[in-house]
Amino acid sequence: MQDWLGIVQAARIGGWVVYPLTLLAVIALVVVLDRAWVFWRFAAVAQPDADGKVSGETDLAAAIGRLPPQHALRRLLEPLMRNATKPAWWIEARANALALEIQREMSRGLWVLETIVTAAPLLGLLGTIVGMMHAFRLIGNNGLVNPGGVTGGVAQALVATAIGLVIALVSLFAFNYFSRRTERLVEELETAANAWLSDVRLAQEREAPAR
Repeated sequence: MQDWLGIVQAARIGGWVVYPLTLLAVIALVVVLDRAWVFWRFAAVAQPDADGKVSGETDLAAAIGRLPPQHALRRLLEPLMRNATKPAWWIEARANALALEIQREMSRGLWVLETIVTAAPLLGLLGTIVGMMHAFRLIGNNGLVNPGGVTGGVAQALVATAIGLVIALVSLFAFNYFSRRTERLVEELETAANAWLSDVRLAQEREAPAR
């Protein structure tokens, strides 16, 4: 309980800069929770094995159909499977376009975290400048000093800087984590698409002599 009271008191000391910093913290939290839910629900990719099976399924199409409609693997392979009779070059181009679209959607909101990484320390620095200006302004022309006011201004400067740095660090870690997850997801999608496309090419080559 004392810890929470200390945090509240520190926020009060931080001055008006705490309010925009709090807004940035809330926005960052919303983005992090949203991306965490999206990756947990729609980004788990089970790679096909050498026989084209996924998670023990004998039918790849059936395995894909059991995934949620917004699942990344389903959004990639389902349109390709509907056009399996088209030339391989067309399927490759379509797979690349779908992978880029999925990458853009999975990265949605990460630019906000990247912006907060830069904006939060700058706001904290602004709070530092304001607090120090307030502290020095209390030093009178006659050399009279209000010790409580000076220390309060210094505390305001330190609190604003600390809050800005904490928000920036958390946002930076989250941004790097989700960026890496997006890159890994695209790699897994490309691996799954290439494995399926190899089977399509093999089937087309076997059908070619028969024609």
